[in-house]
Amino acid sequence: MKHSYPQPEDVGIKIPMYLIKDRFRQGFSHALHGRQITQCEHLKLSFREGYRAGKLFLKELRKESNIIEFPFKARVAMRVGDLEMV
Repeated sequence: MKHSYPQPEDVGIKIPMYLIKDRFRQGFSHALHGRQITQCEHLKLSFREGYRAGKLFLKELRKESNIIEFPFKARVAMRVGDLEMV
């Protein structure tokens, strides 16, 4: 199933003049696809700003759609000596 994802301009996000527009759009698309920042190319300012805008857009979209985000599960460390056998 193929999805069409919006461009930043389609959802009302203005790209600042000091950023590279193509790289900003790549970062935005990368965030909408749910990918992580894993390459050194992803650390460039224009890509990071687009990625951040994409993540914030997804957060607002989920809030409007009433989709609940559950917090991450915390790890619990226990020692065996603390447990009592009944």
